[in-house]
Amino acid sequence: MDGVVIAILPLLAGWLLDMVAGDPSRLPHPIVWFGNAIAFCERHFNKGRGRAIKGAVCAVALIAGVYFAGVLLLHRLSAWQWAEVAVQAILIYYCLAGTTLIREVRMVFMAVDESIEAGRRQVGRIVGRDTSGLSAQEIRTAALETLAENLSDGVVAPLFWYALLGVPGMLAYKMVNTLDSMIGYKNERYRAFGMVAARIDDVANFIPARLTALLMVMVAGKSRLLPFVCRYGKEHASPNSGYPEAALAGILDCRFGGTHDYFGESVYKPYIGVTQRDFTYSDMKRATGINRGTEICAVLLAMTVRYLSLL
Repeated sequence: MDGVVIAILPLLAGWLLDMVAGDPSRLPHPIVWFGNAIAFCERHFNKGRGRAIKGAVCAVALIAGVYFAGVLLLHRLSAWQWAEVAVQAILIYYCLAGTTLIREVRMVFMAVDESIEAGRRQVGRIVGRDTSGLSAQEIRTAALETLAENLSDGVVAPLFWYALLGVPGMLAYKMVNTLDSMIGYKNERYRAFGMVAARIDDVANFIPARLTALLMVMVAGKSRLLPFVCRYGKEHASPNSGYPEAALAGILDCRFGGTHDYFGESVYKPYIGVTQRDFTYSDMKRATGINRGTEICAVLLAMTVRYLSLL
């Protein structure tokens, strides 16, 4: 099979599947399996002494296991190239979350216009914070913060690791991200057990988060915002999440951050941006448009890198 086809077709097919269908709610999903494996480890090993070491071993074993399982699967299929392309496309589709993310954020804005309770329920599907006391403005803010942060985690970072390490690298990244989302919290239960998983996630997202912010301001045609992104991106408690959030805050001329409740604990997030204002449906449309444009640029970059790697 031609090298161009091998480099481009799986990613193009997987991305188009995500564009059309979003996350498959009625099909078996690898991320659900990842979550089950993490929950099993947490349930059996997050107790007693040595929680940090046990958490580190579990995290490394799960990430390495997923990567080598992907390598073995594709090696087994290498004799049937069209089957290999098809399986790669399906796995890429499972690893991308761009369409579902945009759809969920749009539904939050529609729900909060109907009622505050509907908005709280809807935004609770995509954020980790306690949503029971959020105002309409806080609901919209939470949705837009998540839109920016998950553009990196759910789209650009998987594509970045696909470009470097192929589908196995993409799957390994999704395990890293799932570990962080489940056990990477700095509360009493997870602080020790999830410490190494959280650090691995920080490293895995270091370049993708900054690349996401760069692509966002380029898509918006506002390269002058780069100093703004550099200034406010490092204000976030996370070493990475602040950069795409800062890019969106600059593009929308708004302010993100503040104090939120997570698992019964109040967590203060430094403010990103300076303009405190209410969000409207048009802000959401602009933000989702930036997301889609950034996603297209990231796909094109990943295709280019994969093609060059096969020359």
